[in-house]
Amino acid sequence: MSEKEFDCCETVEIHEELLKIVETTMPEETELYDLAELFKVFGDSTRIRILFVLFEAEVCVCDLAEALHMTQSAISHQLRILKQSKLVKSRREGKSVFYSLADAHVRTIIAQGREHIEED
Repeated sequence: MSEKEFDCCETVEIHEELLKIVETTMPEETELYDLAELFKVFGDSTRIRILFVLFEAEVCVCDLAEALHMTQSAISHQLRILKQSKLVKSRREGKSVFYSLADAHVRTIIAQGREHIEED
């Protein structure tokens, strides 16, 4: 890709007032890292499919595996990642473990993403 394919400034002009605003509002590096890690979790379509099932109901691994036509082992692996990222929570009932969305933020994140990709 040649340099001409990118839109760039024709002259160098630093806008100090804007840089000061950016400097005061930019989150800490650790927060930026954590945010990037969270968005990586949404980068897997299986995890997104699991979240869509959980939008409808609290379900056990058996139900998720059946609904998504996957093995329980594969579902458990993805649930572990979703749980570590605080996107889902679990509760044990007898011999079953039921999963649900951790909070309303998860639904909002997905809804905002869908709205974005559906824009013209």
